[in-house]
Amino acid sequence: MPELIADKVVSRIYGSGRGKVFTPKDFLDLGSHASVRQVLARLEKQGTIRRLLRGVYDYPSFSRLLQAEASPDPDAIARAIARNHGWTILPSGETALNLLGLSRQVPAQWQYLSDGPSRRYKWRGGTLVFTHRTNRETSSLSPRTAILVQGLKALGRARVDDSLIDELKKRFDARDRARAVREAKYSTGWVYEFIRKLQSEGEQGA
Repeated sequence: MPELIADKVVSRIYGSGRGKVFTPKDFLDLGSHASVRQVLARLEKQGTIRRLLRGVYDYPSFSRLLQAEASPDPDAIARAIARNHGWTILPSGETALNLLGLSRQVPAQWQYLSDGPSRRYKWRGGTLVFTHRTNRETSSLSPRTAILVQGLKALGRARVDDSLIDELKKRFDARDRARAVREAKYSTGWVYEFIRKLQSEGEQGA
């Protein structure tokens, strides 16, 4: 039985593809917590997977340029932690801008709003910061709309202009833009007005 569980865990890891970040809870449908942890510990020892934090692993990608294992994706780590605890999280500040492609600066701290407790996790690539926030602006938004709202708020009203519309049209298709208009009605006034403008000008340019 243990070997059967191991085969299923390995199959799921390989099937998820390189770069995937996971915790033991992602495999509890395959076996007990103790058996899954034993399998992951063995795979780590073999070098198949990499331990990033206590209870958090990845199936590392390989960098041809560096000829070494690539750095893990901080956002994937954050989402694995949130999934493990049952939290809903949203990127905020510079993290939202980075994930939107509006900033090339790699955040020293990857920041998220969370409906869980405020927590901070350090790993060898930086720090993940989860800040507790109960916010009606984001609680009912789809992930795409939420990151758009948070990105605009991070930029600030003074930095949001028409040139940004062309950038965002490349990242949000017509369906994304229409959904954002429906969902973001209760966002800050200027944020919602910009989202409406993004949709209307996107339709004109279609």
